Amino acid sequence: MRHSPSQSSYSFEVVKWFAYMAVVYFVLGTGIGVWIASELAWPALNFDNPYISFGRLRPLHTNMVIFAFGGSTLMAAAYYVVQRTSGVRLWSDKLAWFTFWGWNLVILGAIITLPLGLTQSKEYAELEWPLDILITAVWLSYTYNFIMTLSIRKVSHIYVANWFFLAMMVMITYLHVVNSLAIPVAMWKSYSLFAGVQDAMIQWWWGHNAIGFFLTSGFLGIMYYFVPKQANRPVYSYRLSVVHFWGLIFGYVWLGSHHLHYTALPDWTGTLGAAISLAMIIPSWGGAINGLMTLNGAWDKLRTDYILRFLVVALAFYAMSTFEGPVLASKTVNALSHYTDWTIGHVHSGALGWVAMVSIGAIYHMVERLWQTQMYSVRLVNTHFWMATLGTVIYITAMWVSGIMQGLMWRSYDEFGNLSYTFVESVAQMFPYYAMRASGGFIFFLGACLMLFNVTMTIRSAVKTSAAQKAVVA
Repeated sequence: MRHSPSQSSYSFEVVKWFAYMAVVYFVLGTGIGVWIASELAWPALNFDNPYISFGRLRPLHTNMVIFAFGGSTLMAAAYYVVQRTSGVRLWSDKLAWFTFWGWNLVILGAIITLPLGLTQSKEYAELEWPLDILITAVWLSYTYNFIMTLSIRKVSHIYVANWFFLAMMVMITYLHVVNSLAIPVAMWKSYSLFAGVQDAMIQWWWGHNAIGFFLTSGFLGIMYYFVPKQANRPVYSYRLSVVHFWGLIFGYVWLGSHHLHYTALPDWTGTLGAAISLAMIIPSWGGAINGLMTLNGAWDKLRTDYILRFLVVALAFYAMSTFEGPVLASKTVNALSHYTDWTIGHVHSGALGWVAMVSIGAIYHMVERLWQTQMYSVRLVNTHFWMATLGTVIYITAMWVSGIMQGLMWRSYDEFGNLSYTFVESVAQMFPYYAMRASGGFIFFLGACLMLFNVTMTIRSAVKTSAAQKAVVA
């Protein structure tokens, strides 16, 4: 990885704004998540208000944590990494700022339209057609600026992190455009171009690849830069990173059908998705091992480097969730887990444990470099680490237990062949686990608030110091 000796030679102002807004959206997104988790345990919390009901706020939560927080983190990291590894500034500052303001306008649109019930009702693709068009324009500007920056790089090779970012950008463009093809019938109402089982197939081709390329490939780009940098060690095996890359890119696109076992989807399609899902354990674990083995000779840093702790624990959760996912995709296990909270536990082991943890580590790393300072409070970083870890473990454990219990209750029969339990009885049994899930999420949310405070104070201190130094020089 090549680095220019001067910070001023890079376009870092837009990266700073993306990084800070990522933390703001992190707090908002997790806060909404805690509220709707609490509504499931205590339904009266919706106060009979449709705008804050679970059905309205749940898509807002997913859009805030995935696209607002996750997207802002990815844009900050990609623009940061491509400059640092290419030895050049961004190809176009104006295009970068268009990406920033356009992306925040999309998020503002989501905040307004989703609580109003203006939605396409497609998982991870709820936003209506005007916002879909804006998303496409912003994403293309982001992708084009990234590609053009690579084209003017001062080094001969393209560092592996940039390949992961590039794969994400190209595939999300393709996936988003195809899945969002719709016929508008009003300003905020449209109907999908696809129907029935074809619509379901296209939706989960998008849905799982939003996970595979947005939440996996993009964040692996983050991992491959920030883990070696924070550990101050080279990547364990560059060759393994290339195998990891191509294995993921060729495998992930086939997996969406495993979301549709035991539905109207043709059986062979689900079987194909499940088979390739199981095979994906190999490249996924190859990447996790590559990241963890990068710490060879530097494991002692974990005693004092709390930012590195976030990155390493993220890799552990990545390994775990990429094993659990293929297991849940197999038809035998899916017969028990389908439609249960076990799936929710799996999603959040990846979302909280992998995506959020690696994002937090990357943002802390960038804040120190971008503002050329140390974190305002290292102790708060350590506290945040334990709150995030504890919150995640409580959350996913509650959902695992609740989900397996649900599946067993739903398929339990008495000696006469009748169901042993009604659906309402299974819901009643889930209450303590829903309360436990809300508690774990609340701990995680408080950690996010702590991060926002720490990052804000770090930036304020750095700005004051910089101003004082300039005054002395003047």
